[in-house]
Amino acid sequence: MSAARPLTTLRTIAVVAALPLLLTACGYGSKATDDDKKTAVAAGAKKLSADEVKIGYFPNLTHATALVGVQEGLFQKELGGTTIKTATFNAGPSEIEALNAGAIDIGWIGPSPAINGYTKSDGKNLRIIGGSASGGVKLVVNPKKIRSVKDLKGKKIATPQLGNTQDVAFLNWIADQGWKVDAQSGRGDVSVVRTDNKITPDAYASGSIDGAWVPEPTASKLVAEGGKVLLDESTLWPDKKFVITNVIVSQKFLKEHPDVVEAVLRGSVKTNQWINANPEKAKASANAALEKLSGKALPADVIDPAWKSITFLDDPLASTLDTEADHAVKAGLLEKPDLKGIYDLTLLNKVLKAEGKGQVTDAGLGAR
Repeated sequence: MSAARPLTTLRTIAVVAALPLLLTACGYGSKATDDDKKTAVAAGAKKLSADEVKIGYFPNLTHATALVGVQEGLFQKELGGTTIKTATFNAGPSEIEALNAGAIDIGWIGPSPAINGYTKSDGKNLRIIGGSASGGVKLVVNPKKIRSVKDLKGKKIATPQLGNTQDVAFLNWIADQGWKVDAQSGRGDVSVVRTDNKITPDAYASGSIDGAWVPEPTASKLVAEGGKVLLDESTLWPDKKFVITNVIVSQKFLKEHPDVVEAVLRGSVKTNQWINANPEKAKASANAALEKLSGKALPADVIDPAWKSITFLDDPLASTLDTEADHAVKAGLLEKPDLKGIYDLTLLNKVLKAEGKGQVTDAGLGAR
């Protein structure tokens, strides 16, 4: 297939040689951590077609399906004697690079790096095989400087990275207000300041930014610093749902080990079901996993509001991914991509049917 390439001007700001910064992830920084952690396997458990499956995700609440599924052993239960090896990432480019190199087989990742990884490989390296989370993105501002939308003009608002999921959403929203901003420089009626989520709370506290369009838990960290939620991005979408985290797989691994992929998807579906049935226990489990990974749990005034703003679901919300790609094109950050084939929901729908749940759609972007 032929797929559109990111604009040449954006290639000059690559964060990794193989992948430009355009359409990166919504995580913290860009380094990966090979956890080299294998989950315990029950004695006598039967192996599937692979000895192990390598799973990647972010130490981030929007990746709680992976955090909780690993923490509670829900994935391992479905995999039997096939062990899980985990690796965590702080941004999309490093996770896509790991998938391309075979360092991971399956990953939890945001829509923008999935789009970028798919188009950069001419549709050959990955498939989106399921959904994981919706929501969890907010525009938080300094209430002393910004009391309403009109007060944003002339102010400095942070997004995580040039062309990342939140950056694209904010640029699209700015355009809808009738304001002008140069997408690459961030200069215009509103100054868009690309700031790593790790340092955004400090930048806000110092007054160097007036607000931020960011994912959780960064948004709730800003609120804890005295910020006010001016807009929840979910209010801009039909049914207040939009994809923030998908499940992707290496096409090679999917072809060679469909039984393992199906088992991981079963674990994902059962984890989401457990999260939604036990929200407080699930929140505590996710926080415990974050503490293991980062050495520090999130305080209640951060994790409580952050958790409430995220919806965990199996549907990849394919139509919203297509819309997000259109927003990037509209902002001038991406040529119109050919996303036909980015989804293969066959195994997910098989799992959902077995669980007595409804089928999900790929919005016409299924594998050929």
